[in-house]
Amino acid sequence: MSREPDDLDPKVYRREGVVDKAHYLGQAFADAEAAYLWPRVWQVACREEEIPAAGNYIAYDIVDDSIIVTRGQDGEIRAFHNVCPHRGRRLVGRSGTAREFVCGYHGWRWNLDGSNSKVVDRHDWQGCISDEEIGLQAVKVATWGGFVFINMDADCEPLETFLAPVIERCDGFEFENLRFRWYRSVEFPTNWKVMLEGFTEAYHVQQTHPQFLEFLEDYSNSGAFGPHSAFWYPPLPDGRSRFTVSSRLSKPADPDTRKYVLAYQKEMHEELGAMVTPRTYEAAQRLLTEVPDGAPSGEVLAKLREFQIAAAVEDGAGWPKIDAEYIMRSFQDWHVFPNLVYLHSSVDGVLCYRARPNGRDPDKCIFDVWSLVRYAPGKEPRLKREYYSDYREVKWGRVLEQDFANLKEVQRGMKSRAFKGALTNPVQEKAVSNFHRALREFMSEGEGGGSCA
Repeated sequence: MSREPDDLDPKVYRREGVVDKAHYLGQAFADAEAAYLWPRVWQVACREEEIPAAGNYIAYDIVDDSIIVTRGQDGEIRAFHNVCPHRGRRLVGRSGTAREFVCGYHGWRWNLDGSNSKVVDRHDWQGCISDEEIGLQAVKVATWGGFVFINMDADCEPLETFLAPVIERCDGFEFENLRFRWYRSVEFPTNWKVMLEGFTEAYHVQQTHPQFLEFLEDYSNSGAFGPHSAFWYPPLPDGRSRFTVSSRLSKPADPDTRKYVLAYQKEMHEELGAMVTPRTYEAAQRLLTEVPDGAPSGEVLAKLREFQIAAAVEDGAGWPKIDAEYIMRSFQDWHVFPNLVYLHSSVDGVLCYRARPNGRDPDKCIFDVWSLVRYAPGKEPRLKREYYSDYREVKWGRVLEQDFANLKEVQRGMKSRAFKGALTNPVQEKAVSNFHRALREFMSEGEGGGSCA
């Protein structure tokens, strides 16, 4: 499916954790994904709050396929291939509301449950077409945490089985109670895997986001959980909070932990507009007046969580029944195979990334960024989906713009004849190497046991 270059050094490039650059650049590998990955894997098509009422729909495009996800009159969420069985015209655009689906070519019609309601001049077929063959072709659909997953493989494993380790670690966060703060999609000049991997590890923080070193001990760890993976910040050996000046800077740490906590809150709130919600940012200011200078870091963090929870409850948003130990066990960042990443440890603010191919071109992808917040019912802003053909059309804030500057150069640099493959860090980039291991295994199963390496 992909072939290692003939000049790879077997002592270096054929060991565990090395990713052949053909995974990112090869047309053959992209075509293999189109055949053996996307038609067979559970993937997030949308959030439930995107289709709250009967007739609401979105179209999820993936390579050559387009899937309609809609809510029926009975409240059930269903999914269908977005194609007219008569002559192949796509039925709907990105999103909307409909009482029925109508083909704009010849006027055939379908109910929200996918059954055909009209074939113009059906008598011309003289009974030789059946209701079954003219209904919309159904796609498997299931939900978890407010995410709507689809799978085009009728024989796929249940979503609960596929997501098992993720559900066990994160179900308590009640992601289903989150709503969009903002939603942006952009066409980006990289392979979808290059884009996704930029947000699955924290090894890059020390170089890409140097501002974090002033208030965060950035050394991370990562691990594999079946096809999925996660990264986290391990506890410091002396019991200090990770909200401190990074040891990489060789600067003395200020004993006032509040300083570092508030600097982190400010960066997330003002430069990212995600993870730290406006409500939490405001609550964090209480640290300056209600927690003394020099208080132990454990007390500072406990007070921050106390203020955060109190603000959410007072606002009517409530709070999930999880404790600090559960939050620690859930890690900071999850990569849900194949193409979803979320950072969730702030609890009431979650940042999600979704990357997918833009057609079959291995040099292009569609990248979705979602800032999700736990709002009080009725206080969520109106959903506005923003689409951009160039990431420079909008201000993303310092953090994402730093990432984007790197990733476009990665795609270009990988094409150098001097670059043979990615040498992933075995501690901090396990999420990257595990991703490619899982990807090869998944596609090999799809080929009936053939090799994808």
